[in-house]
Amino acid sequence: MTSTPIIDTAALLAAARRDRFEADAAERRVLQHAFAWAQLHATDDEDQMATFGDSPVSLAGQGAPHVLQFAVFEFGAVLGMSRRSAESLVGDALELGHRLPRTWGRVTAGRLKAWRARQIAQATQVLSLEAAAYVDAQVAVYASRISASELQRLIDTAIARYMPGYAEQIASKADQTQFLEIAYDQPSYTGTCRIAGELDMPDALDLEQAVQAGAEQQKTLGSQHPLGFRRAKSLGNLARGELAFDYNSGLPDPTETPEDLRPPTVAKRQVVLYLHLSQDAITGTRTGSGDGTGLMENAGKQLVTSEQIRQWCRTAGAVTVRPVIDLNEEISNTGYRPSNRLREQVILRDRWCPFPFCECDARHSDLDHIKEYDPDGPPGQTATSNFGAPCRTHHRVKTFSTWTYTMIESGVFLWRSPHGYQFLKDRNGTRDVTPPPIPGPG
Repeated sequence: MTSTPIIDTAALLAAARRDRFEADAAERRVLQHAFAWAQLHATDDEDQMATFGDSPVSLAGQGAPHVLQFAVFEFGAVLGMSRRSAESLVGDALELGHRLPRTWGRVTAGRLKAWRARQIAQATQVLSLEAAAYVDAQVAVYASRISASELQRLIDTAIARYMPGYAEQIASKADQTQFLEIAYDQPSYTGTCRIAGELDMPDALDLEQAVQAGAEQQKTLGSQHPLGFRRAKSLGNLARGELAFDYNSGLPDPTETPEDLRPPTVAKRQVVLYLHLSQDAITGTRTGSGDGTGLMENAGKQLVTSEQIRQWCRTAGAVTVRPVIDLNEEISNTGYRPSNRLREQVILRDRWCPFPFCECDARHSDLDHIKEYDPDGPPGQTATSNFGAPCRTHHRVKTFSTWTYTMIESGVFLWRSPHGYQFLKDRNGTRDVTPPPIPGPG
């Protein structure tokens, strides 16, 4: 005998199906609410567009109205969304409601899921009115089952038919699609980083040949590591000018290459890390203390091991150690501008923009007097307890709208939206603390 409850499999499937249906319906209603909110805050007033404060933004394709930016921020905050997510949601709703009426009609009738409709809307925002209308007419009937590749072919057809000039621009700017991103500021727990890119075909072939040659040479020299590791290490060798040549591949012998054609030597990297880590963990002077981990503040706020930090520093050309700043100390300056020490303290204390759900790094944000600075006011206005680090966009929101915020304790901010919603933001995230409505009598 066991105490495991008997599960009615039929009832479980029915419940899951019902909940999925209700969730889809809720997502559809949210998309409809986003469209209605955008309509209430739409404007094409050119004078208003020139203002620095709540300037309207274009979030959808040609012909869709502009929307007041600060209104989008409040809508997103109420839904627990970042600025980018809120703009995407409202933009998709506008695209559907104004430029894809057939597809939008299927959404409002409950015949097309919101996420599928948003995929189509995001793909059509670059199209002209005529091209978007063509896609809408073609896709609406079978929008619920169109694949991503089929949708892209339809978009390409619309561009070729209705936007030949744009098609030529795309072709002429093919070189602008090339990129290479190295996420060196977001290392994993083991100290590795991801690379993503798109290269010109000849460059890709040359890189492949050089990387593979380096991996093969490591194997010849006795490396027992798997191929993926050896290829990755080969790429690092290339970056340092330590090219590995396979002399059977037809590549030139580096000793016979003229000096001006040899790969350049690269100076040893310099390590400047903002680390939240004990001195014992760095030096290893005391074992068994703590968990041997630290927080790398740079851009990714990634957790790293003390051993990984020691390895980085051991192979670096130079190591810069920043002085410790007491985050609980009250630093005060005379005048309007904060000192570098005060600025650094606020950045390390907050880490992020204090606006609800914003993920902008405080290191790239403004510094803001929470209570407006008064030139004729008392001393001590430029101080730790009166500073936040909002990003430029949300600094404008605080300055030019009825959003307000205060710091209720060190690094903890309470915001109030124009419609009275309240949010608590600290370095760990955002919480909606809006009081529930009070029921009326009876």
